[in-house]
Amino acid sequence: MNKGKLLEIPLTPLENSPQSENTKRYEPNWASIDSRPLPQWFDQAKFGIFLHWGVFSVPSFGNEWFWWNWKGTKNQAVVDFMKNNYPPDFTYPDFARQFTAELFQPNNWADLFKNAGAQYVVLTSKHHEGFTNWPSNVSWNWNSMDVGPHRDLVGELASSIRTRTKLKFGVYHSLFEWFNPQYVKDKASNFKSKSFVNSKTMPELYELVNKYKPDIVWSDGDFGPDVYWNSTEFLAWLYNNSPVKDHVVTNDRWGTGIRCHHGGFYSCSDRYSPGVLQPHKWENCMTIDRYSWGYRRNANIQDFLTIEEIIATFASTISCGGNMLMNVGPTKYGMIAPVFQDRLMEFGSWLKVNGEAVYFSTPWRAQNDSVTPKIWYTQKSLAVYAFVLAWPSDNMLELGSPVVTSSSTVSMLGWNGPSIEWHQKSVQTNKGIIIALPNVPAVKLPCKWAWVLKLENFT
Repeated sequence: MNKGKLLEIPLTPLENSPQSENTKRYEPNWASIDSRPLPQWFDQAKFGIFLHWGVFSVPSFGNEWFWWNWKGTKNQAVVDFMKNNYPPDFTYPDFARQFTAELFQPNNWADLFKNAGAQYVVLTSKHHEGFTNWPSNVSWNWNSMDVGPHRDLVGELASSIRTRTKLKFGVYHSLFEWFNPQYVKDKASNFKSKSFVNSKTMPELYELVNKYKPDIVWSDGDFGPDVYWNSTEFLAWLYNNSPVKDHVVTNDRWGTGIRCHHGGFYSCSDRYSPGVLQPHKWENCMTIDRYSWGYRRNANIQDFLTIEEIIATFASTISCGGNMLMNVGPTKYGMIAPVFQDRLMEFGSWLKVNGEAVYFSTPWRAQNDSVTPKIWYTQKSLAVYAFVLAWPSDNMLELGSPVVTSSSTVSMLGWNGPSIEWHQKSVQTNKGIIIALPNVPAVKLPCKWAWVLKLENFT
């Protein structure tokens, strides 16, 4: 029986795949690329933090697609915002000078992410605006060293993450750029020409991998066929010859029609949450701000997910075999707003109590309960964990999925009080149990939200 032991996060160091002993060479085609085993550490990690940070953090209005909404679709709200607040000759690149990151302290970020219980971090190295958060050799005067912060933001955060934590570090990279003339020209040729890919996209990806050695390459902006992006050629190099070939993880956004079909783990769509067990490892990339990935000044408090909503999403995700990549949008100054810090710290406090049911867990035979709603399951060794998202008003909880054995026991993670009382519902079938949850004031419970029951020796 668990007597309230608080877990260190994670339980043991995340393991890299045995692939380091695998001499297989991967060919530049999807059949070969898809045959590569996913490094084990990613499935064990369960929870990562996403960071959308760039020049779009300066106007911080609407969302991170600000430039496209202004000059591409000419969204009226954005057009009016610019008309009312900036001179007529103001251009989007003018915002870059105000992207100062003057308050950016990467050590503080690393400590926050560690305390939140994250096991990996993914930073935007470049979003669709084309501005690179490192001194890219192929993004002259449109990078964080030449203009704005005059700092290598990718390098600084990577260093802090690796020196202060055991978290894995990854980079998000947009394949395309909205208004890059070379991309616009290639697109106009129906992607028959590849000037942009050869002179910009591929050099950036090789540079990022060789310079920062990321554990994750999170590709996005796949507006064009994979053959245009040279996706399989790059991935074959990444898996065969790169400095991270044995442990790097990639997603599935490598070209039109590739998502949810090819690549490493599947991200499929933003906020992907199927609610049922998936045959392929997947990730739910979601954002605390319901309407934006980048920071926005015009957000209201109700626009942010509550901690209850975040935990419910997380329980559903890991029960169905996924990871959750939770996004926050830093400010132009390099601060993580208090509302984001609050959610991260709340989530971290919950994981300190319930991490045993999370890290290194696998999906059970049932993902959610057959009788009571808002119950999700994971398993590890001989234990099944039931995530109870809603506390019953009479303190009596029925679980329909567990099957009792002669050695079955029930406990609550973090609970220091008397043993949890329970009995089986049907002696004939041994299926289903009734649990008497502790009848105590909420402040005496191990956590404020989503209590986890540990069911040992059930089938």
